[in-house]
Amino acid sequence: MFIAQAYAIRHEFWRYLIGSLIVFFGSLIGQIPFTVAVLAKGGLSSIQDQASIMRVLEPNLNLFLLLISFAFGMIALLVVVRFLHGQSFKSVTTSRPKIDFKRVFFAFGLVAVLIAGSTVLDYKLSPEDYEWNFKLGPFLILCVIAIALVPIQTSLEEYLFRGYLMQGFGTLAGNRWFPLVMTSVIFGMLHIANPEVEKMGYIIMFYYIGTGFMLGIMTLMDEGMELALGYHAANNLVTALLVTADWTAFQTHSVLKDMSDPAVGFDIFIPMLVMYPIILLIFARVYKWKNWKDKLFGKVERPISVELEEIGQS
Repeated sequence: MFIAQAYAIRHEFWRYLIGSLIVFFGSLIGQIPFTVAVLAKGGLSSIQDQASIMRVLEPNLNLFLLLISFAFGMIALLVVVRFLHGQSFKSVTTSRPKIDFKRVFFAFGLVAVLIAGSTVLDYKLSPEDYEWNFKLGPFLILCVIAIALVPIQTSLEEYLFRGYLMQGFGTLAGNRWFPLVMTSVIFGMLHIANPEVEKMGYIIMFYYIGTGFMLGIMTLMDEGMELALGYHAANNLVTALLVTADWTAFQTHSVLKDMSDPAVGFDIFIPMLVMYPIILLIFARVYKWKNWKDKLFGKVERPISVELEEIGQS
């Protein structure tokens, strides 16, 4: 139903291609303040790799300017959904009568607890890998910036991939597996320029693409993207507040700084093989998910009401 309701709006696939370009250029315009600030700081001469770009500016200013681009992208997406497709914001979010914010907060709380708990555990087991980074003043400013803007960043990514393009690819293919695969792969590949990839190698792309699959499965099984919104917001926000490193995309005044030399091996698959299935099973139990095969691989049927309306107009 979540994908099928897009049949009721202007859903020709060329609109999704144009809409995606508009969102891209909106985000690009939003990156101008960051670029100007880096140039004004004379940062280009000190840039040796992707991570060094993130260290040119003071961390809080850097984070603020980076996240502003997502606000521009979100505005662009809202314009595209409303005027290019004639679609309501609710219908690109969920198939329920209204957006279920309880689902958003439940997913946020669950993931926040898991991330905080795993960070504390890792700190206790390997304290030599961390440096205490907490400074009250900068941390409070970080909290304001992160709480205000990180949810916009994560929501843009979710609305673009698990909402907008999930419906676009779904109505194009007439099934559920194709949009799941396409949105997950594109979502993962858009992270290829992250400093983490340069530091750890392309194997980490399995993590990004795998995360896209998990968020897509959540959306298809739950017939809405509320859980994905909560998960993604908690993952990025709590991580930004708790841990930073010299080789990550977000350089922040977090509580801890990871001083270890990252090396990717089999451990990159642990979240996908252990944590992701556990999270999905928790959601499945709480929200009583059924018919997994049909919801992940079945056809997307055009609603009868839409067919009748099209017959009446012909």
